[in-house]
Amino acid sequence: MKIRTWDSVQVMSGKKKDRWVISTVMMVDTSTNKIIVKDINVVTRHVKKQGTNPGQIVKMEKAIHISNVMLICPFTEKPTRVWYVLIENDWKTKKYRFSKIAVKEKGWKPEDYKIDTK
Repeated sequence: MKIRTWDSVQVMSGKKKDRWVISTVMMVDTSTNKIIVKDINVVTRHVKKQGTNPGQIVKMEKAIHISNVMLICPFTEKPTRVWYVLIENDWKTKKYRFSKIAVKEKGWKPEDYKIDTK
């Protein structure tokens, strides 16, 4: 799975008020390919009184499918596709589609975004 916790993503489809919003990933569920994104797909639940706890209205984020979001490139800050590149068989890094020009302009190295494979 290419999206991890604390990555920036843009919601591409879903509720009308949530579309095109950029937010961060709070949790990833790899078994169902769903993610929870901060302040996206917020629902209201009415909780009944139980014992000494009073009844209340709770707002919470529900999971959305991973295909409904796109990862934000940290170089250009635009939604982009991503794939992995193995470097020296020790670690791999994310390679962003639109970041080729930005890497040359800003001088950032792929070593800054290494992901350990061990």
